[in-house]
Amino acid sequence: MSFAKTSSAQTIGLGAKIIDVEIDLSKGLHSFTIVGLPDKGVEESRDRVSASIKNSGFTSPKSLNQKVVVSLAPADIKKEGPIFDVAISLAYLLASDEVQFDSKKILFLGELSLDGNLRRINGVLPIVAEAKTRGFLEVFLPKDNAKEAALVSDIKIYGANNLKEIIEHLNIKETHTKQKENIAPKKLEQQPQTEILLEDDELLIDFSEIKGQETAKRGLEIAAAGGHNIAMYGPPGTGKTMLAKAFSHILPTLSFDEILEITSIHSVAGVLKKDIITKSPVRSPHHTASYVSIVGGGTIPKPGEITLAHRGVLFLDEFPEFDRKVIETLREPLEENEISISRSRGTVTFPANFILIAAMNPCPCGNFGSKTKECICKPTDLLRYQRKISGPIIDRIDMWVEVSQINYEKLGEKDTDKKETAQIKGRVIKARELQKERFFKANRKIKTNSEMGAKDINKIADLENSAKEILNTSAKKLDLSARAYHRIIKLGRTIADLDGSKTINSSHILEALQYRPKRNS
Repeated sequence: MSFAKTSSAQTIGLGAKIIDVEIDLSKGLHSFTIVGLPDKGVEESRDRVSASIKNSGFTSPKSLNQKVVVSLAPADIKKEGPIFDVAISLAYLLASDEVQFDSKKILFLGELSLDGNLRRINGVLPIVAEAKTRGFLEVFLPKDNAKEAALVSDIKIYGANNLKEIIEHLNIKETHTKQKENIAPKKLEQQPQTEILLEDDELLIDFSEIKGQETAKRGLEIAAAGGHNIAMYGPPGTGKTMLAKAFSHILPTLSFDEILEITSIHSVAGVLKKDIITKSPVRSPHHTASYVSIVGGGTIPKPGEITLAHRGVLFLDEFPEFDRKVIETLREPLEENEISISRSRGTVTFPANFILIAAMNPCPCGNFGSKTKECICKPTDLLRYQRKISGPIIDRIDMWVEVSQINYEKLGEKDTDKKETAQIKGRVIKARELQKERFFKANRKIKTNSEMGAKDINKIADLENSAKEILNTSAKKLDLSARAYHRIIKLGRTIADLDGSKTINSSHILEALQYRPKRNS
């Protein structure tokens, strides 16, 4: 009877923590104990591990009179889920002297089924990145996770179908069968470095398919070019949802670092449908979605829709219908590009740098202000609907665009072969390149005009005197807040970038002012 140690890991927030798996075997009546703040999923490893070891051709821990103590260290971190199954199994086999290998600098991840097969797990990418940082040389995990793990370079990744394959690869102990039949141990193949191949953008809706709404199209182009938040309001059926769906196709291609960041977030959240995410995410939760699903949370906090939209788009249709608490929670991410979740065990900060597209009707029935249809809403209903969106939220949305009713004659026009989306995307990319160059020269690690702070505006956003006069005069008339004042300058800077202008002139400021909300400005 002896002691053995292996290494595993688990995600905490969007990062990872290496967990030491220690096992001690001693004589006595049978018991199998796991210590180190395990949750129910970890405690149930006792049964999964015992069955997996037996069905892999070794002696089950349950068949012997012995005390088995498994310690997951550090002991002050809450352990969650079945990710430690493989590490516990191998530590037990080492301690019982059924296998022999050097477990140093090797990380083991994976959930075991009762027959010893490995099941896919969540959060692999940040764990492997942490393992590389901590000096680990090899990682053994489920075959289904190998491609995701191999996004991290300079560390050996081995994907296995079952526990037996890992044991045969590592075990250096000569068994009676191997000696008798002279069987060479089977070795797992190292997973090659995963190449990121950008997929062709499947164009579901081209802007040319949306009739009219030139003001809204222009607003979305500016929003994409500068990373600005935008709200579209108008009666039902005018194309707000179609415009929002077409928006993702004009966003620039993601960089390598952004691809890794987004993939890591979705992996931790357990919503990674492919091995790699190569396109800007678009999240569109229903207005009945709960506070935790939007913001994130849990005993060990997991990302919500706000974080899953990072580097992409958060589309909130029927914006005022969302819970008031959810709408007000947007204050922090819209201002700071991150969201903090506080729990009794500590605070976790998740990134939340997204473009908000909010769509809303002018009133609950949708006909307020219509020239052709009568609004049937009571004054109290109308007031309650409008008050759902507070002044601070209105202030944080850079652009307010009306999407009005379209003439039927316009709807009946035939589609043209003009690919409007490709043209808009070309202008957006050109504007983003200008911003990238400007911020690089200013030694600022930001990507878009919307991320500029007050100091950046003073240094980078050059306003012509005529533009400054118009802005100051308008600010007094509209009684703009300091936040709204700065947002108009940032919006003007983006319009100037689309125009190819080095300075912000009066026409850029005048256009930016047009996008301010018509009420409570």
